[in-house]
Amino acid sequence: MEEDFYTTYPDFRAYDPPVIKSKHVKQFDYEFWKPANCRTDCRVLEIGCGTGLFLAYLERKGVSDFAGIDADEKVLTVLPDSLKARVTIQDIWAYLGSEELQGGIDRVALFDVFEHFSPHEGVRLLTTLKEKLAPDARIVMRVPNMSSPWGLQYQYHDLTHKAAYTPGSLQQVALAAGYDVLAALPQRRRRGVRRGLENTVNWILDHTLTEPPPIWSANFIAVLSPAAR
Repeated sequence: MEEDFYTTYPDFRAYDPPVIKSKHVKQFDYEFWKPANCRTDCRVLEIGCGTGLFLAYLERKGVSDFAGIDADEKVLTVLPDSLKARVTIQDIWAYLGSEELQGGIDRVALFDVFEHFSPHEGVRLLTTLKEKLAPDARIVMRVPNMSSPWGLQYQYHDLTHKAAYTPGSLQQVALAAGYDVLAALPQRRRRGVRRGLENTVNWILDHTLTEPPPIWSANFIAVLSPAAR
């Protein structure tokens, strides 16, 4: 019988209360707010919200209409009351098929989540989401970067990951679901000397290898929009 690693997932993952610091605000500003052209009047949905760090960020930014969905009810044990009421614990397919979930969602976030769906499931997810989106909606996702060797540890440290993506293969999934990829951005981790040294190493490799990857960071951020065609 095939092992279902989700049965032991609560023992594998960390359940830390969402404490927003300035570094988190800067990170989500770069990874979500700016590339998604988000505003405080946007209606935002996070799929796979976990213990609510991104939701706490939205609360800090002054977004009034936001919600999260997660399948793990244990996250409720660490969510503060101000966020707990905004989180639905439910299977994603049941949630998206619910009549209670109205359309007009402006922004959707999937941080370290999309790789938990197979490519075919990913197309289904994006296709189903399209029916719930506002006309100028944006979907922002962060996934391990398999075009870079630095992404291997993020992809293979979790056996519940079903898909591995490069910027190119993610574009294939997006096109199959009727989306355009507006941007593919590197994730910026740390600051100061370490990041400077890493940038130097990547620059050397860029000018040494015959086929360097388009993005070197261990994870990358993709911004999707429903195609106009």
